[in-house]
Amino acid sequence: MEADLSGANLQNTDLIKADLVGANLSGANLQKAELIKANLSGADLSGADLSDADLRSANLTGANLSNTNLKGADLSKANLTNADLRGAFHSEADLTGANLTSVQLV
Repeated sequence: MEADLSGANLQNTDLIKADLVGANLSGANLQKAELIKANLSGADLSGADLSDADLRSANLTGANLSNTNLKGADLSKANLTNADLRGAFHSEADLTGANLTSVQLV
């Protein structure tokens, strides 16, 4: 069963290694959340606030990150294969070593 956390306030939450495959996190507040090695493949994060979130080595394969705020987020070594980043604000985001294969930017 896929979790419905749309609009949830998860600011500063520890979600390290969380299994959130296919979860609905649209519009959620994930500011400064710790999502290190979390599995968010196929998750809907559209319109979510991920500013300053730690997503190192997270699996975001096929995730919907459209219109998200990724300002200052750490996405180093994250897997963003086939992710949708259209309209995402990613100023100051760290994408060092991230897999950006087939990412949708426009």
